[in-house]
Amino acid sequence: MNIKSLLLGSAAAMAVVSGAQAADAIVAAEPEPVEYVRVCDAYGTGYFYIPGTETCLKINGYIRFQVNVGPNAGGDKTTNDSSWDAVTRGQLQFTAKSDTEYGPLTGVIVLQTNADNASSQVSKLDSAYLDIAGFRAGLFYSWWDDGLSGETDDIGSVVTLHNSLRYQYETGSFYAGLSVDELEDGVFQPGEVPNNVGVAFGLGGKAGAFTYQVTGGWDFDNEDGAIRAMGTAELGPGTLGLAAVYSSGPNSYYSSAEWAVAAEYAIKATDKLKITPAVQYYGNYFGGSKAVPDDFDGLGDAWKVGLTVDYQIVDNFYAKASVQWLDPEDKDDVTTGYFRLQRSF
Repeated sequence: MNIKSLLLGSAAAMAVVSGAQAADAIVAAEPEPVEYVRVCDAYGTGYFYIPGTETCLKINGYIRFQVNVGPNAGGDKTTNDSSWDAVTRGQLQFTAKSDTEYGPLTGVIVLQTNADNASSQVSKLDSAYLDIAGFRAGLFYSWWDDGLSGETDDIGSVVTLHNSLRYQYETGSFYAGLSVDELEDGVFQPGEVPNNVGVAFGLGGKAGAFTYQVTGGWDFDNEDGAIRAMGTAELGPGTLGLAAVYSSGPNSYYSSAEWAVAAEYAIKATDKLKITPAVQYYGNYFGGSKAVPDDFDGLGDAWKVGLTVDYQIVDNFYAKASVQWLDPEDKDDVTTGYFRLQRSF
């Protein structure tokens, strides 16, 4: 056999083997297409579709650093009566929305951690509720948590976060609703415990440069209730705010006094600076404890004045400083305040 015959035979053999391998070749599977996060603009800014679903999700929150000043500023600590205390808070809110035949179905979870120092931290479920067709059920803040824009007014409940069932009708400029609230953290009279239920209502709206709100509540265990009215109006370089509240007796909706009136004027000094002086007068002042007397009879009156300054450093980052002076007729006067830095996202 000569070299030429050997080369031709080898080439033929290789062709046969190659043909067999080509027939049996394994074809690699096509990679699955990647589903990138899609923006959901049906419910406002910040929402995106959860991949593989038609549910829209929004994640937002804030980081807050605050220094409180005043008598026993650190709270009820038997070993610490310092006049100042620094605290840090982190809060995350998850809001999920999807369309249904009854309108948007909303679910909200708010997680919050407060750190007095590196070794003392309190984490809690700040809110968690379901909302559809005007009905809301879960843990959320009541209308009694609302107030004027400054820090002077004391016209809300000692505890405003309840497990509640609520219905609220809303239009673009008006709302009205009714809620049933578990008042387990509410106020209580001597010899009793805070295990209670209440019914509250709220209505309010806007009319041009004017806003208004009326809120009421009845505490079944304490057999007393409260009603409050608030309003704001754009006036000159700022916004005037007025509020009045009346309580038939100490109850979980209002227990600071038998009645009170408050006023403030939020001055928009610049696009970034707001200055809010305010004043409040209490009739038959008691204070903010959860353990309350049978009634307000015999209690003295009180004055409170304060100043709050808000400054937006940059977008989503602001500073706030507040100082308040309280002068009760039956107790010593006290001055409190705080300085805060907060970054929202």
